Amino acid sequence: MDPMGRAIADYHKSKKASKLRVFSPMFEEDEIPLTTLFRSYEDMPEIERKALDMAKGRILDVGAASGCHSMVLQDRGMDVTAIDISPLSVETMKERGVKKVIEQDFFTLEGQYDTILMLMNGIGIVGTLERMPEFFKQLDSILASGGQVLCDSSDISYVFETEDGIIELPDDMGYYGEHSFRMQYKDTIGEPFDWLYIDADTLKQKAGRCGYAVELVAEGEHYDYLARITKKE
Repeated sequence: MDPMGRAIADYHKSKKASKLRVFSPMFEEDEIPLTTLFRSYEDMPEIERKALDMAKGRILDVGAASGCHSMVLQDRGMDVTAIDISPLSVETMKERGVKKVIEQDFFTLEGQYDTILMLMNGIGIVGTLERMPEFFKQLDSILASGGQVLCDSSDISYVFETEDGIIELPDDMGYYGEHSFRMQYKDTIGEPFDWLYIDADTLKQKAGRCGYAVELVAEGEHYDYLARITKKE
């Protein structure tokens, strides 16, 4: 039940793979291009490059997939640990030469890290707004004193924008950034999972209630942004 891991493993071995398909009740069928998971620093969007340049100390790369971000930092001589719940992704990262790899859920991880990277909408693993306090509680445990979380996300309210430029949300909808997805690669179909797209203002509100501050570091071209989360003094 590891469609993304299987796709990553196939691409690593042969430099080609079938479609990694993504399904959601809210959106049309989509596809994740496997090449985006194997990018070099030069091919990454500005937001990701900015985050990598800001990383320091003991670094945790959350949802590392093929390990492209970890490899950039490792090549710079930095102390980085990659984490992912996909067994095949973890195996592929090891084959690619990532030195520190852990197959584990972020919410059960132990240790202390100075920088926690959550890129390619990595904070989406929180799933729902209701789970945000659990996320910050985990940061209380693993974020070192003076540490930082560098995460990107998107404000997808534009999906509900009319031709007149007005945002019209369905009456029966909760927070518009909460969605459910399912992936498929060849005949491997994954379980449905919750994914969160959180706008910057909501992230600031949720963080503030849990004792954290959010600084907007950069904005992308597609309603995306990079945020730096730190513990309030």
